[in-house]
Amino acid sequence: MQASIAIGQFPITWDIQHNLATISSLLADARPDEIVVLPEGALSGYGTDLAALEHLQPSALAHALDSLAELAQRRAVHLFCGTLLLEHGVWSNAALYFAPDGTRWTYRKVNLAMNERGRLVAGSELPTLPIHLAGGPITLGVQICREIRFPEQWQHLADRGAQAFIYLTHAANPSEPAGVWRSHLISRAAENQRYVLAANVADPRQHCPSMVISPRGEILAEATAGQTAVIRTTIDLTESANWYLSQRRRDLLKLSYSAP
Repeated sequence: MQASIAIGQFPITWDIQHNLATISSLLADARPDEIVVLPEGALSGYGTDLAALEHLQPSALAHALDSLAELAQRRAVHLFCGTLLLEHGVWSNAALYFAPDGTRWTYRKVNLAMNERGRLVAGSELPTLPIHLAGGPITLGVQICREIRFPEQWQHLADRGAQAFIYLTHAANPSEPAGVWRSHLISRAAENQRYVLAANVADPRQHCPSMVISPRGEILAEATAGQTAVIRTTIDLTESANWYLSQRRRDLLKLSYSAP
């Protein structure tokens, strides 16, 4: 089954209304039934210094979330957008899915970055997400930023039926060696034989590309580093496979999973 993909890369600020306006502009050319992926913190804002959280207005963020839901419905797209999220008095780093029918789904980052610890609360689940495209249902897994460093999480999602990975990041650290995170993205795709749909912030210091990678590890589309862009491609989900995963030596190494 084929799916149309759009990856949005753009500068992100701590101004919710500005971010919302940018997202609205990017969605102006969105196509019905398209899977649209936006970066980590795309709506709320994000950065190494999270002190700006003290000035974010929860009411403005809630209104902006409702606006995104309406946009997804109006454009009939499957929208994935990163945001810091306030729930029950605590903040988390979340990836939100807005469906064309108005429903929502939330993934909360499980493995927090060092700058997030003490300010944000980590998620406690690695769920998969079934969505319904015009051609039929598919199942997706979602990961955020430094979770690229933890391949066991991606393998778990593949084992749970994910046919492709949605990856949201805000990777703009000049101290990171060039090419490392790009290599990680290719590895997560090839070792799991799953598509990776990755969106990063547009920043001159960007060290992780926004791109679409095939289950063979091939780059199908890539945005120019640091520039505002929307890249589009079509993927064939029948190419996702378990050929390598099925060959794991479970007699030597067994990963155990306990449900919470």
